[in-house]
Amino acid sequence: MIKDLVQDEAVLSVPCEPATADDAPVAQDLIDTLSSIEDATCLAANQIGVTKNLFVYRDDNGQDHVMYNAKILMGLNAAKTYESCLTHDDPVMVTRFAKIKVAYDELVDGQLKSRRRDFTGWVAQMIQHMVDHSKGKLV
Repeated sequence: MIKDLVQDEAVLSVPCEPATADDAPVAQDLIDTLSSIEDATCLAANQIGVTKNLFVYRDDNGQDHVMYNAKILMGLNAAKTYESCLTHDDPVMVTRFAKIKVAYDELVDGQLKSRRRDFTGWVAQMIQHMVDHSKGKLV
């Protein structure tokens, strides 16, 4: 279901609780909402008012990926860059890593499965942005 975006900093600044397999409907709401926004590439649960640690990002092939309980384990080649956000009006300068190692859960057959993977470039930047949202960190 398409949800309204939350721009209230009081909601967005709350660290999210761990997500569970029972949060699969939230993941679907994130996918539906992301698909409804032109040129949007990522969306965290707290941006639709749900304080659970999950988000969706869209890769360069237009494929949606949902990450539950993502944590950045390592980052390489930090650089400053400007970033925009669907729930913040003005672009801001942030530090992002060019390459990251992420531990996260993925929903497989109704169960969360632990994963670890390296990401680079634009996808790495989106994941870092979403992990910040899940921590309640505003850009």
